[in-house]
Amino acid sequence: MRKGLLLLFLFSSLAYFGKAQITLDVLSSFQTGVFDEGAAEIVAYDPMTQRVFFTNANANSVSVLDISDPSNPQLIMDIDQSPYGGGVNSVDVANGIVAVAVEADNKQENGVVTLWDTDGNFLNSVAAGALPDMLTFAMNGNYLVVANEGEPNDDYTVDPEGSVTIIELMNGPENAVATQVTFESLGDKATLVNMGVRIYGPNATAQQDLEPEYIDVVNGVALVACQENNAIIAIDLATKSVIGITPLGTKDHSIEGFGFDGSDKDGEINITTHPVMGLYLPDAIKAHVINGLPYVFTANEGDSRDYDGYSEEVRLEDLTLDPTAYPDGDALLLEMNLGRLKTTTAYGDTDGDGDVDQIVSYGARSFTIWNPTTGEVVFDSGDDFERITAEKYPNNFNANNDDNEAEGRSDDKGPEPEALALGQIGDKMYAFVGLERMAGIMVYDITNPFAATFVDYFINRGTGEGNEITGDLAPEGMAFVPATDGTPAKLIVGNEISGSVSVWEIKPE
Repeated sequence: MRKGLLLLFLFSSLAYFGKAQITLDVLSSFQTGVFDEGAAEIVAYDPMTQRVFFTNANANSVSVLDISDPSNPQLIMDIDQSPYGGGVNSVDVANGIVAVAVEADNKQENGVVTLWDTDGNFLNSVAAGALPDMLTFAMNGNYLVVANEGEPNDDYTVDPEGSVTIIELMNGPENAVATQVTFESLGDKATLVNMGVRIYGPNATAQQDLEPEYIDVVNGVALVACQENNAIIAIDLATKSVIGITPLGTKDHSIEGFGFDGSDKDGEINITTHPVMGLYLPDAIKAHVINGLPYVFTANEGDSRDYDGYSEEVRLEDLTLDPTAYPDGDALLLEMNLGRLKTTTAYGDTDGDGDVDQIVSYGARSFTIWNPTTGEVVFDSGDDFERITAEKYPNNFNANNDDNEAEGRSDDKGPEPEALALGQIGDKMYAFVGLERMAGIMVYDITNPFAATFVDYFINRGTGEGNEITGDLAPEGMAFVPATDGTPAKLIVGNEISGSVSVWEIKPE
């Protein structure tokens, strides 16, 4: 567990007693009509045209919505990306330019970033690295930063290097200049492993193993989340050079307030402490300066490497626990306890004798605020997400994103916080955290990052019995829209499973 986490949990544990400060109301939910095919994932908003651009992986396109009337979105067009590659992964918009990350037909090969105006006219195509998975504009739109994940093929016989593409746009999109930033300067596998970075893919170099997932920029520094590696890389945009890498470590689930429900077979909600260390493994990250100091915010989804050629996933019941480390090991291995819990084979056998000395699971089932300079935890939401959803929706607790049956994800990664947005309402800053499995949005007041407090949980999902589900399912991407004169702030959410784009209005209480 990172230093300071136990002390700061006191603030999280008081969260339930705070008075709601804002409300979120669904104004509309645009339906693509395509279920469980990634038809609405990443969203971007252009204030000049009042248009939402969202990725449709099913159609390999970017769809464009007019939300000048946010209660009645209108589909304007689809911008086809199939001439440029095999799949669209991300979109962002700034200064009248729409940028789209497109993977190659063979995603182990280098992809591209396509550039368009907001009316869908093609401007340019710029080379990126292997599997450009996420991109964001930075520095007033003068830079575009791209996370090239570099995933291996399913046999794990081809593993391209992860990288970051920095695209300069100061001279216009037609004259875009791209620089590929690679990670040799971080050192070899042994160096990074000794630092605490997860480098463990079979026969992979450190550069092949590092897989950039998500990027945000603060004070001219790109912060690159490498999800499977449980680390964040810092890159100086001006010099286009790597500054360093920060391993995120683990969360100690044996501490009161950091527990979780670890079984889908116990027939009850049982959020309690366990002798387990949880890898943060964040998906979305955001960086923001509050009161003059930069902070990093992470949605700790958790992710594993699970390929035909290599998988680290294993249920705890299939492992042997060290009898000294776990004298009650037989009880822990029962399905009603932790036997069903998904764990990793890549870590845990600390003395190399073939049994597990430390149980290590995926994701922290929380969101975390970090000091990016020191890598220390400023705040963690503890077990808030499971306790809150259990209280509000006990019949659907830890349900999956395509059914309503309770506890379906307790043995895996719980609610799986994935999407993340930050926004200011009045004189307060808020974090909006989307839960991939249970769906809905957790809202926290982060005005004081050291004392973040839970505000409320908002959901637009049907929560009846059985497998018939409705509403917005699996928030994948979010965009915060600040308030303007006479117009309240909004939160736009792309929902992967339901294939919908929802527009939420945010109002102070």
